[in-house]
Amino acid sequence: MRTEKLSISLTPDLVALIDAYRANHAIGSRSRVIEQALLRLREEELESAYREASEEGRRDRDLEIDLEITMSDGLSDERW
Repeated sequence: MRTEKLSISLTPDLVALIDAYRANHAIGSRSRVIEQALLRLREEELESAYREASEEGRRDRDLEIDLEITMSDGLSDERW
């Protein structure tokens, strides 16, 4: 996998968090900890987008059902 070197500035608290996480999870580098955090962030964004799309689909289905009920409410196919 091709990688790109970045330089970032973090507070001492965040550096300590990275180092503690790395030690507790036997991760080889700070870069790998940050990579895992970014991948998780991407997963959360995707999960949120899928949830939103699912909600929109449910609302669309509910609207279709309401429309079908309304269209058939008291109407028949008879000619006047």
